[in-house]
Amino acid sequence: MTAPTTATGARRGRGREAAWISLVVLLVLGAAALPALLAPDRPPGRLLDPADTSLGGSAALARLLEAHGVEVVRVETPGAAVAAAGPETLLLVTEASMVDDHDAAVRLAEAPGDRLVAGHASYLDVLAAGLHRKGVERTRSRPPRCALREAVRAGDVYTGGLSFSGPPGSTGCYPAGDGHTLVRYTEDGHTVTALGDASFLTNLRLADDGNAALALNLAGARPKLVWLTWPDDPADAADGGDGATGADGEPARSLGDLIPGGVNWAVFQLVVAVAVTALWRGRRLGPVVTERLPVVVRASETVEGRGLLYRSRRARDRAALAMRAATADRLAPLLGVPRTATAEEVADAAAARTGQDPGPVRALLCGPEPADDAALVALAAHLDTLERQVRDS
Repeated sequence: MTAPTTATGARRGRGREAAWISLVVLLVLGAAALPALLAPDRPPGRLLDPADTSLGGSAALARLLEAHGVEVVRVETPGAAVAAAGPETLLLVTEASMVDDHDAAVRLAEAPGDRLVAGHASYLDVLAAGLHRKGVERTRSRPPRCALREAVRAGDVYTGGLSFSGPPGSTGCYPAGDGHTLVRYTEDGHTVTALGDASFLTNLRLADDGNAALALNLAGARPKLVWLTWPDDPADAADGGDGATGADGEPARSLGDLIPGGVNWAVFQLVVAVAVTALWRGRRLGPVVTERLPVVVRASETVEGRGLLYRSRRARDRAALAMRAATADRLAPLLGVPRTATAEEVADAAAARTGQDPGPVRALLCGPEPADDAALVALAAHLDTLERQVRDS
């Protein structure tokens, strides 16, 4: 019977080892796939940023505007946008713009010049107060079906998103549902143009249909375009920086900004791997084995030996301190005081419980060391009596 039993145990051991290895592999694969699952469903890079050349950026449109003589000023905060705006400027606010509160939106709405608001921009009801939202429509190629010159010249455009209805006298283009994805109207002498979708401004969609033509016609309507975008470092913008960036340099970066984003996930995977390995290697291999001691020493002998050591060294102070501390520890739960309570607090509680004068009880638990061995023995007897009185009270 020994050989089959040994073989069965070996097979079970290999099975457990294979199960642990499979678990480790699954956890590592899961940690590796987690960044892809949690990644935002949009092109990488800084969305709708005129300085970004990734698919989600808008560097291509910015270069086209500059080639047509339009000055593109990239700003990162509403304060910088208001400072750069003027009578002959166009302010572009997109869904990726830094509009962090209602007051900032009001300042942008009161800035001189015209406004172009694209996509799900923050505080759209302030930046384009005359609009009424009708719904959200699927993004696809749509004909202009209006008399607006910029839209007629561009033709069909890949657009959708929000649909609006404008105030009386407004012009709506690219019908979608019950509204239009492009609405233009005049408010307080400013021309306001609202776009329900800003994706056609990106490098990914600029070459589709008439996207580039419409983007140039709308964004290049004034000699100077103030492009409000999301800051490279929102903390710096919150600290009061003007957010403007020049072509001759970049803002200072901290060491953390220079670390690639994938490093965080690599560290997370490493922590998971170390934790799983620790659990795997630290598991118990069987029941706890009780070791038989070669010599059994009774508790009374231990106490007697310690007392003889105190007596040989005439350490009455240490012996008295040990007895008082042990008595206070046993009295604390009986008296309902925390174990962290001082000896004085325990003495006061014991005196209140037994009806004694607090002075003698304090002297018993906190008094000076005994003068001789007889006084030490008497202290032990008094402590025992106090503990018995508390138990019986």
